[in-house]
Amino acid sequence: MLDRPDVTEPPELPEGYPPVPEPLPLAGGAGAVDDHTHLDHLDDDDVDRLLAAAAAAGVPRAVQIGCDEAARAWTDRAVRRWPQLLGGVAVHPNEAPELARAGRLDAALAEVERLVTTNDRIRVVGETGLDSFRTDWDDDDARRAQLDSFAAHIAIAKRTGATLQIHDRDAHAEVLDVLRAEGAPERVVFHCFSGDAAMARLCAENGWYLSIAGTVTFKSNHVLREAVRAVPPVILQVETDAPYLTPVPHRGRPNGSHLVPLTVRVIASELRHDEEELVRILSRSSENLYGQW
Repeated sequence: MLDRPDVTEPPELPEGYPPVPEPLPLAGGAGAVDDHTHLDHLDDDDVDRLLAAAAAAGVPRAVQIGCDEAARAWTDRAVRRWPQLLGGVAVHPNEAPELARAGRLDAALAEVERLVTTNDRIRVVGETGLDSFRTDWDDDDARRAQLDSFAAHIAIAKRTGATLQIHDRDAHAEVLDVLRAEGAPERVVFHCFSGDAAMARLCAENGWYLSIAGTVTFKSNHVLREAVRAVPPVILQVETDAPYLTPVPHRGRPNGSHLVPLTVRVIASELRHDEEELVRILSRSSENLYGQW
């Protein structure tokens, strides 16, 4: 088990990153998990710094997601180098239409399956799903490429036994339709969940997990906080989607796994839950999803 080291001085962070907040309790030694982060844009020294800062914050483990060609290759290497990381790989939904136009989508999907099958530390197929925000769904070919790619990822997750992480941006009904039509894999996580309480309850009924990002700390996001209150904490995860979606009070600065405590504390407050017990629940659920680090 990866423990938080004894910290006598604040850990060194890359330039521009917010400081480490009050750390979370380790809750029996496991600590919290960042369910979804992107470290592949950083050099190795900065990855070392951010992982050390996360451990100091009580977040000694993370799931690194690579969803373009370069990021998939980086993730394959990173999970072998850093024991703090497990990995996920996919074709991002916004990448699928351009790969389909170039005749390269099938090859990219085959590479996703190869990485999941050959590296036992890559345990996630994702982030995959649908996005009508950045892809023009009036373009029938682009929409079809996203739908076909999502269905193919679901099939890969089923064949390999990997956990499916879903990207769902302005496409709630369509994502749910595909899951019903294809049949969901055994383990499903809605990355950066953005649905309402009714959708959260539907996910809970199906045993699908909701990964909550720093957006839950935004003052205006009453809908997400209501969704968190609508489901049992055993189906929740917490993520950064770093370097994006930095929680309050650091919006506008780059995000990192060391800021997970800010999101956990808002969730604990919404649920009126003891912080240490919530960390224990989140940690146990992470291991149910991904296994031991």
